Formats: sequence, C-alpha cells, structure tokens
Amino acid sequence: MPDITDRQTLLTLAKMASNAYSQHDDYGWYPINGSNNGTEFGWEPDADGLRGHVFADETNSTVVIAIKGTSAGVLGSGGPTSKNDKFNDNLLFSCCCARVDFSWSPVCDCYAGGYKCEQTCLEKALVEESVYATVGTNLYNNVTYMYPNANIWLTGHSLGGSLAALIGLSFGAPAVGFEAPGDRLPARRLHLPQPPAVPPEKSGITHVYHTADPIPMGACTGAYSGCYAAGFALEAKCHTGLTILYDTVTVKGWSVDVRTHRIGEVINKVLADPWPVGDEDEDDDEGRDGGEGGGGGGGGGGWDDDDDDDDIPDPGTGWVNWFPWGRWGKKDPKKPKNPDWEKHGGVPRAKSESTCVDCYKWEFGDNWDNK
Repeated sequence: MPDITDRQTLLTLAKMASNAYSQHDDYGWYPINGSNNGTEFGWEPDADGLRGHVFADETNSTVVIAIKGTSAGVLGSGGPTSKNDKFNDNLLFSCCCARVDFSWSPVCDCYAGGYKCEQTCLEKALVEESVYATVGTNLYNNVTYMYPNANIWLTGHSLGGSLAALIGLSFGAPAVGFEAPGDRLPARRLHLPQPPAVPPEKSGITHVYHTADPIPMGACTGAYSGCYAAGFALEAKCHTGLTILYDTVTVKGWSVDVRTHRIGEVINKVLADPWPVGDEDEDDDEGRDGGEGGGGGGGGGGWDDDDDDDDIPDPGTGWVNWFPWGRWGKKDPKKPKNPDWEKHGGVPRAKSESTCVDCYKWEFGDNWDNK
C-alpha cells in the first residue's frame, strides 16, 4: 500500500499521473528514478480512447498504472481522445446522462422526464464496451498477466483519477487520484464495494484535491460555469475511500478557478512544500461534508537513503525508495524540526466523505410510466 501520509509518495504518484498525458520524449515528461520509462497503452496512431503508462520498478515487484485524464477544451489540450473523454465524463459524473437542461443532448437514453431517471438503464450504460470503466478492467487484467507477482497500484488525474479508483475498487488494488470528479456515483451504479461492507479506510482508495478546484468540489455546475460552457456535466462531488483535502482557498488565498485543476498546479504549488496542519486537525474527524475521519497508509518497509525530507530524492536513488511505507527516513541535523512535519508528514489528514450526497434533486427507479 502506498503511504498516503507521505508527501514524497504523493508527489511521485502525481508526476506519474502527469506523465500519463505525454509520451517519453514530450516536453514536460517527469523522469521517474529507478523505474522504466513506462509501457505505453492507448498511444497507437489510430487510438482514441483510454491511454496512459505502466511504470515498473527495477525488480518488477511494484507496478503503477497511470491513467490519462480528460484532454478537451477548458480541461486540457485536446487531441484524438477528446471526444471519448468528454463522453465518459458526461456519462460517469452526471446525475442522468448529462441531461442538464433542455438545451443539452443526453449521452444515454435513461432520462424519464423532470428529475426522474431510469436506474437500470444507467447501470447498463456504464458497462458498455466503449466506456472507460470497462476498458480499464481489461487493462488491469492485462497488466496482472504481464506482472503476475507484482504489487499493482493505480493513479491518475481528473477523469484518470476517478477511473483509477473505480478499477481499484473492482480488484481490491490501491489507487490514488488527483483532482478527480466524484467517483462514488458511478461506483454505486457499477455495484462496486462500498461502505458499510468495506469501510473507507480499508478500501485502499485515496483522493487528493484542493478547495480552489471546482471540479472535485462539485462546484463546476450551473449556466455560468466553465464546465457548462464547454459542455461538461460534472455534477458528482462525492468520493470513495479517503480524501486528502488541501484548503488552498483559506491557506493560500486562492480563488476558485477551473484553471487550478491542472495537474501541474498540484505538483508545483500544492505538493511542492509540506502543508501546515494545525492541532485542530488532529482532533477533528469531520470531512468536507461532515464525514467521519479515517486513517491512512500501510505497514512494512522503510525509506532511509534520502537524507532530506523536504527535497525530491537525488538522481540515482531507487524509485521504490520514493514510496515509503513506515517512516520518513533520516533527518538533516542542520534543519530545525517542524512539529507539523513530524505529526503529519506535510500532508493533511485523510478523511472520508461519508455524509456527502449527490444529485439530491433527482429520483432514480424503473418503469416511471407505470407509476
């Protein structure tokens, strides 16, 4: 299990999520020390669907599947996958087939008038062969065939982060998503493991996002939003597993802006430095929506060959050593100790969104004509 309490672990996974948007020789590619350059998937000249990279350490014992997010208009740079990316966004994260109002063309035929939607129809729509959630399960099976003895993790940004979580829930694999739209709505429609059967802290799923990004916050809605203008119905706001929420609005004074959704903002401005966490966070188990708190991280292993916790490891250090499980490694005796770093590893405490509610205006059922 990745140690979600450690900033360097999150930073490395975020860089892998960023690399999912690029090929090895592209500008902006982050070298990942100690790993291969990643095995590409979905980058064939005629491919227009799910894509990303599979990173493996030198012993093939730890493998990370990094899934690309949306490449379209306001949310990215466009490209051959943009049409399918947008279709999957609107299918997975809208309340009912992206039927926002009369001016929108639904992406499925489940709308039943007013605020009513056919539940069984929605569930069938999400398992079609062209839907990324289905493609992702096939991808995971292929990776397990390639690396039968490896520990497999998943990561991604935006749409890719939600897909990583959905695939992780399907197979019981750890996943860390960055700035992902709410994935609980599609997870329930896909009948994936959910509380109370699987407590959030046992799911292995972690979402990392900040309060200035309206997309994971479920605030990129309404006729005057950038998402509406670009034709994205990103209405879901509730996340599975645990959430690491960076309050960039309060702490950094950021304004809510869809441009902060970029993975580069997370890498360079959110995860770049340890996050100041006060004592009140130790005792507060309430999540963004009043959810109960939970623990994070895993056991076993260690990290002891980087002697500066505040810097990215030097070139040449092992890639797997970027993923500390039990401790943070040796401290620089010249640096004063930061009590927040000792308590939190520079990362806000992970909490669940157990009381969050999606699509409260809508009714879901079947055979509405007979009711």
